[in-house]
Amino acid sequence: MIFGKTKLELKVGIFVFIGLIILVIFILSIGGFKTWSSGYRINLNFNFVNGVKIGAPVRFAGVDVGEVKRIKLEFIPQENRSNVHLVIWVRDIIKIPADSSVWVNTLGLLGEKYIEIMPGKDYANYLKDNQSLVGVDPLPIHAIFNRAENIMRNLDDGIAQIRNKEGSLGKLIYDDKVYNELEALVTDVRKNPWKLFIKTKEKK
Repeated sequence: MIFGKTKLELKVGIFVFIGLIILVIFILSIGGFKTWSSGYRINLNFNFVNGVKIGAPVRFAGVDVGEVKRIKLEFIPQENRSNVHLVIWVRDIIKIPADSSVWVNTLGLLGEKYIEIMPGKDYANYLKDNQSLVGVDPLPIHAIFNRAENIMRNLDDGIAQIRNKEGSLGKLIYDDKVYNELEALVTDVRKNPWKLFIKTKEKK
């Protein structure tokens, strides 16, 4: 009776162990086997990262090659400014030229933030483990809205000038004199196209 109970417990233990192995393999397959992959770490420095989080994807030439491992906000007293220090993990087979550009990109207008690395041309020098790159700061949303607002304001001012018969375009549209002079010039050129090839003599 005791032997049968021990045999049953052994079967249950084996079944649970196999289930745990399957679960681990499933989790690693979802994560892309990053735990089993070899890689190295690169330091990135920004003034502003626009909401990048730990675990955000890292893309090199548009291809997923790693992820953000650590984010640290620090103050640089010598320059009297704050610095956002990112540590990214990149697969070992990826070689990043030292003159590459890096910035924060967005999947869609309000989508997930990720790190984009555009390959440089200095293929003789690649970044090694724990080396650094200075990132290009993303433009904040409020700055984009301000620029759009300024463009719309300038457009409104231009339309107002045209309606008030101001500026070259406004005079051309509303001033018959300018329009008639332009029409006369075009008519004269059509009748005498040779005038286009005559250079005006400079006054001495």
